[in-house]
Amino acid sequence: MSYLVLARKYRPRNFTELVGQEHVVQALSNALVQQRLHHAYLFTGTRGVGKTTVSRILAKSLNCQGADGQGGITAEPCGVCQACRDIDSGRFVDYTELDAASNRGVDEVQSLLEQAVYKPVQGRFKVFMIDEVHMLTNTAFNAMLKTLEEPPEYLKFVLATTDPQKVPVTVLSRCLQFNLRPMAPETVFEHLTRVLAQENLPAEPLALRMLARAARGSMRDALSLTDQAIAFGNGQLQEVTVRQMLGSVDRGHVLRLIDALDRSDGAEIVSLIDALRRYGLSAASALEDMSLVLQRMAVIQAVPNSVEDESDPDSAQITRLAKGMAADETQLLYSLCLHGRGELGLAPDEYVALTMILLRLLAFKPGAMTHTPAEKKSPRTPPLLTPEPPGEPHPAPAVLPVIAPVLPRLVASQTSVQIETASEGPPPWDDLDGEDPYVAELSDDSETQIPPFQVLKVRESSEPTERTSHRRETAKPQDGAELILTPEGEFWNALVRDMVDRELINALVRELALQSQLIARNSDRWHLKLERESLNQATSRERLKAALATLGHAVELDFEFGKVTDSPLLRHTVALKEKQWAAQTLIENDPMVQDLVRDFGAKIVPGSVKPI
Repeated sequence: MSYLVLARKYRPRNFTELVGQEHVVQALSNALVQQRLHHAYLFTGTRGVGKTTVSRILAKSLNCQGADGQGGITAEPCGVCQACRDIDSGRFVDYTELDAASNRGVDEVQSLLEQAVYKPVQGRFKVFMIDEVHMLTNTAFNAMLKTLEEPPEYLKFVLATTDPQKVPVTVLSRCLQFNLRPMAPETVFEHLTRVLAQENLPAEPLALRMLARAARGSMRDALSLTDQAIAFGNGQLQEVTVRQMLGSVDRGHVLRLIDALDRSDGAEIVSLIDALRRYGLSAASALEDMSLVLQRMAVIQAVPNSVEDESDPDSAQITRLAKGMAADETQLLYSLCLHGRGELGLAPDEYVALTMILLRLLAFKPGAMTHTPAEKKSPRTPPLLTPEPPGEPHPAPAVLPVIAPVLPRLVASQTSVQIETASEGPPPWDDLDGEDPYVAELSDDSETQIPPFQVLKVRESSEPTERTSHRRETAKPQDGAELILTPEGEFWNALVRDMVDRELINALVRELALQSQLIARNSDRWHLKLERESLNQATSRERLKAALATLGHAVELDFEFGKVTDSPLLRHTVALKEKQWAAQTLIENDPMVQDLVRDFGAKIVPGSVKPI
């Protein structure tokens, strides 16, 4: 006897054997029991989810005669009467299947409808099943509309399609529509387990899970892949052979890639991609598996109490990666993996594309540095509105500009600052190569140190300028929060800048530190204030605490919520506004610009002046 493939051998023959479509089974079963039968049914769904199978079971339910030949319409066809056996074997004269993909013209449809005038020969009902009905031409659809709307009482239409959007609404309105859903991987896995148990074939659970994922919701594809895997593995289904057959990436490679991305280890990433090339594994499969793992990590991060599949041996490692990686990094990696799959076909080599995608993930990680340590330039002091003679070099980090030295002078003077032209010296926003004298003043114990609770208010200049009458003053920005300088704030600002410079904090932890204000501290406990409660996450607090311990501050952190008046971010924002004000003032007071405005009616486009 010739071999019958698993997809045909284990095709469901009644509603109880149909898996994954309980919503369709319940509706049809109730209709059959109550005999509230519609004259036209439309089954939609992707390939291999059971559209043709449901049609055949429905035809058997309508025509079943029972084991004793006395049966009627039933939701549980016997499967042993002549009608049931003929429908299963495809030779029942009153059940007609038409493939609209190859018989899509009006002539084929008219030939089918000509049979509608004749009553059933064997069964109780005639059933016309049209598969891939969306392939019919518009003329063919129009030819069947009248019969579809008012068929004889003994005629039932069953239409099936994978693309219901292409079916005319005039046809949709005449049918009872059921959408067959793609199978969940767990549903496919359980069905494959039962099938192989009946076949007495040994199978590793991980191998079946890989086949279930590769089927992408299609039970027929899953059974066909299982047939192929049985032949490939010489009668055995093992994870190694199935992975080799599918060209899938070992989950261990994927976990190591994500771990290397979390650690920003570019060398290991390149090495792992070279290993994928040597093994001949699919680059697209690598990105797909990475997306699946990142999705599980995102769920664990959003729902810490979610229950992981204990049968999956990678669950513990995925949980570890989820707890170690920031939530925003996980979301970014997931998004770039999805978009990166579309680039594989554009590159000359898919492994080259995979390398670039993963390096892009590394480059765009939140808080990632865009240059190597060897390329870091020596940090310089912040911009001053009036340059002073340089002093000793001051080693301030370049990641967060030094803001505090500018503020005491602005508080002390509270007068308009005279802007020098480009011919008399460098622009005021250029960084100085030497030390800011105010930094030196702040570094010692002199009276020029920042007094406690000193208030900075940005005011509009009231003094006239020394240049021509055409020159005008630019008002300093008035918006923004009020900055109140405190000694604890100065200490916290320098400490946060140091942690950022050493890359001890990034992403959400960095934002938590930048937007916090140090209120008070002692040897073992620090009290901070924060405005945004969304930043106060347990993971972020623990990582900030660990970063402080690395710098020798092993303390507990307490947070309260309220208005922040002296945070590193607030200092940085005030300095940027002063920098923008200085740049705009210099441009508007430039003699050449004023001549252009006066003689030619020129205007400075708002927002176009940017400090360098």
